[in-house]
Amino acid sequence: MEKGILLESGTNELEIIEFKIQDHRFGINVLKVREIIHPMPITKIPHAHHYILGIIQLRGEVLPVISLERALDIDTSTERDSMNDKFVVTEFNQQKVVFHIHSVSKIMRISWDQIEKPSEIYTLDSSNIIGVIKDKDNMILLLDFEKIVVDINPDAGINTSKIKELGRRERSEKQILVAEDSPLLRKLLKETLSAAGYDRVAFFENGREALSYMESIIQEGKDVYREIQLVITDIEMPQMDGHHFTRRIKDNPLMSKLPVIIFSSLITDDIFHKGEIVGANAQITKPQIGELVLKIDHNIL
Repeated sequence: MEKGILLESGTNELEIIEFKIQDHRFGINVLKVREIIHPMPITKIPHAHHYILGIIQLRGEVLPVISLERALDIDTSTERDSMNDKFVVTEFNQQKVVFHIHSVSKIMRISWDQIEKPSEIYTLDSSNIIGVIKDKDNMILLLDFEKIVVDINPDAGINTSKIKELGRRERSEKQILVAEDSPLLRKLLKETLSAAGYDRVAFFENGREALSYMESIIQEGKDVYREIQLVITDIEMPQMDGHHFTRRIKDNPLMSKLPVIIFSSLITDDIFHKGEIVGANAQITKPQIGELVLKIDHNIL
């Protein structure tokens, strides 16, 4: 895999690993995957969450194993051959988690603009689907692995209690623009940013919608810097990812001075470097909301 070029120049591309649970096809961003291994003996944990199969020891690390079959509420009564089962070792939000799947199909490179956001007609805010990929006559569903983990351990997500550790804060009239595809995270960010004193926050579901809004401000002859004082963006988003979105902002002389903070579960040393290349002013790993607020304080116009 030529992972090195992906996202480094804000190309709006990604590589996904397609896998199956029963006959259902799903995808995961390659950047989340550390390795794929054959199943190992699992030590069961008494009174563990229903999604948790148990724990394994992998090269000295003790890692939880999550059943995607259970997390996605897929019928387990159908008999199947388990010879192709795999463990997907993932890393995001600065933690490692293993997911049990039934088979790996292929790796494919696509553009984010080929990924459609889930329709409200067939999905709810609690959905585990963040995107739909059309692949010939079939569809691949991109899963929200972060949400699955938060469903198991709510403390792994964003919460306002972390803002209280920053002490008493003044209200701010500064306007913040946020590009975040997860309805759950948009809700949590609204609550936590408000608790931090930032009530004027405009939310968009992806980089394309956010950029279109910003360009419309320019087309109306308005000063972008008077309308927006800071941008926060996720990386993984249908239509336009956060790296490409950041590059488009920084390449436009009428908005290039806007501070951009990347707030993503994917921040690693390699991804941090790619964020620097596209011009991000700061990069924070979810769910470190306290650190995000401090970066907002420091960077906002």
